[in-house]
Amino acid sequence: MTNFAYIFLMTAPAGAGAPSNPLVTFLPLIAVFVVFYFFMIRPQMKKQKELNNYRKELKRGDKVITTGGIYGRVYEVKENSITLEVGGDVKLRVDKNAVLKDPSVDE
Repeated sequence: MTNFAYIFLMTAPAGAGAPSNPLVTFLPLIAVFVVFYFFMIRPQMKKQKELNNYRKELKRGDKVITTGGIYGRVYEVKENSITLEVGGDVKLRVDKNAVLKDPSVDE
């Protein structure tokens, strides 16, 4: 085991070989960034864009959930806030950014 580690970790002498290409050196780092972008950043941006469009298109009667977990129906829509009807005569005014789509509602 130690011989394998010694051979694997052994480096070439300082003056031997041709100088390495900087592109080849940074290619793995670039590849990791590209994979990270397409599997993490891009889908999250798409999801955020869909959520912003949903919030812009809210109308009276839509079922929503707040980020705090309160279920309700939209009673009134204003520019930056909405009024939710949560049961009986109880109405709550919440910021539009705190509203999520109710997953129990079928499209």
